[in-house]
Amino acid sequence: MRATLFIYASAFYHFLSVGSACGPSEYKSAYGECCPVCNIGSVVYRDCSEFMSTTCKPCTPGTFMSKPNGLHQCFTCKHCAESQGLYVQSACTTISDAICDVLDGYHCIDYANSQCRHAEKHSVCRPGQETKTPGTKSSDTVCVDCPLGFYSPSGLNCTKWKDCAARNEKQTENGSPVKDVTCKQKPKERLGDLFGSFKKIYRSLFSEVQKAINETFMQEPQQRTPSKR
Repeated sequence: MRATLFIYASAFYHFLSVGSACGPSEYKSAYGECCPVCNIGSVVYRDCSEFMSTTCKPCTPGTFMSKPNGLHQCFTCKHCAESQGLYVQSACTTISDAICDVLDGYHCIDYANSQCRHAEKHSVCRPGQETKTPGTKSSDTVCVDCPLGFYSPSGLNCTKWKDCAARNEKQTENGSPVKDVTCKQKPKERLGDLFGSFKKIYRSLFSEVQKAINETFMQEPQQRTPSKR
């Protein structure tokens, strides 16, 4: 009699499990049983039965399970590849996945569940340009061309060309977006050159004076009146 009652009770329990939704701490097995879930860090090794509860197994290194579950396999840990511009911010454990972050000098170009999956190096501004906005982990560098009269040999900052006239110098080469103008000091007169110039002026002036004197003496005999005896 007791054996018969036990069989009927077991059958009734099985009917309730199959015919109704499972509870918040249960999962439905492949056979329709409502079985207790496994804790975080583990998954189902063997489903429950009428006479036995769920058998769980821990996640192995490199895998994780972050929620109570009725799954039979742990999830594979995320790989933070340096070749994709990422590094491990938080290592993977059996109860949580790895958290990747973007390396310095990189910006993320692909997100999944608010986490970066792939990053690229920041763009480098070319010579003749300057950095308008530095790159961040979420955005690339913004470059702009140098305006006329400015130059940038390295692509960092645009610098104004030198003003040779203001420096009392002579411009020998024009500037460009990648190089400055070239200035050169004006040549100074040497003492010998200065003396030579003065000597030429003196000779010219002396020659003019001598010429004027000669003309004066040549005109005086013609202006004299003959004397009477």
